[in-house]
Amino acid sequence: MSLPATPSPSPLLPTLPLGALVGVIAPAGPAPAEAVARIPATLEAMGYRARLYPSCHARKGFLAGEDDLRARDLEAAFVDPEIAAVFSVRGGYGSGRILDRVSWPRLLAQAKPFVGYSDLTALHAQFTNAGRIVFHGPMLASDLVDSPLPPAKLGFDILREGLRAGTRWTPALETALFHHPGAAEGPVVGGNLSLIASLVGTPYALKVRGALLFLEEVGEAPYRVDRLLQQLRHAGVLAEANGFLLGRFSGADSPAEVLADYLAPLGRPVLSGWPAGHGPGAQVLPLGTPVALDASAGTLTFLQDVLAPGTGSRHA
Repeated sequence: MSLPATPSPSPLLPTLPLGALVGVIAPAGPAPAEAVARIPATLEAMGYRARLYPSCHARKGFLAGEDDLRARDLEAAFVDPEIAAVFSVRGGYGSGRILDRVSWPRLLAQAKPFVGYSDLTALHAQFTNAGRIVFHGPMLASDLVDSPLPPAKLGFDILREGLRAGTRWTPALETALFHHPGAAEGPVVGGNLSLIASLVGTPYALKVRGALLFLEEVGEAPYRVDRLLQQLRHAGVLAEANGFLLGRFSGADSPAEVLADYLAPLGRPVLSGWPAGHGPGAQVLPLGTPVALDASAGTLTFLQDVLAPGTGSRHA
């Protein structure tokens, strides 16, 4: 088993210039063949070239092929010097099965944008645990090939144009679930609530101390959200966060009361209604980079450069 590296200063990611080669992987569940077939044209419309790895075309029940295949594709996409960024086909289930099959020091030695969400939270956690930056955002087969909005409207323009320190995001917030005023700083970490809870007690658990915990979920009834938050509370995870950023909790009854039960006693800033998570129009959100959260103003301000043209590094 190869564990993630010890946290170190995050390398500045290079922007993704037009014409760049994007590695497309399926580390979790399989996507319909017709959706996969449309991925190259979708990326071409964004100005990029696609290299689809074997897992994109594989299927083993609810998985996109054997565990070793999916782990091999993940690692290969990151270490290939021709690949400038790594995008995911879809989520579903299966990322957690390959956590102990990846050479994390080798993979984390690369500074490349990595885009995905949902089940990929298990992978994203290893990057932010090691002080690396990833992007919680729409995936190709499950979101982008049928998106009514152009990718630029979803925030993908930051990959090409860059994201500098001092940038303040003030998006149109969606339905607020629970709000607590105040301000806090720290790297944004997290993602899907179920996946974060599933990692508790393992060597791959999400590191939350001193961070801003981002949470989103889909299709989980309030009592199930309660059970997941209860696990995080008993494990001490919620108390370690400096504040909370809540995205979409879609596909089920609102868990607003449950979220208030668990987060209100902590007295930390909570900004909810952030347009990220499952469903059309979800926005790209960088994870692992320090920000200032102002729950009263509804803003995130980036405290360091995230992407800059002509920069970035490859770590030995």
